[in-house]
Amino acid sequence: MNHSDANNDNPQGEVLRKGSLLRTMKAVAWSLIGLRKDSEYRNDLERINPLHIIAVGLIAIFALVAFLIVAVKLIV
Repeated sequence: MNHSDANNDNPQGEVLRKGSLLRTMKAVAWSLIGLRKDSEYRNDLERINPLHIIAVGLIAIFALVAFLIVAVKLIV
């Protein structure tokens, strides 16, 4: 399918994203660390659904905070 066929299938101009959960988790993990290649970042912008990024990001932050709380309680 070429670029013109994609426009015919999607008349409103909406971006169709087909990103897997694993790819979303990988992108969020790299963003939490702060390391990401520009080419991978651009691929993620095209393929990953923004709502999936938000959901996985919130879960990851919650898990990180819970881990830190448990670690502090075990140490102190």
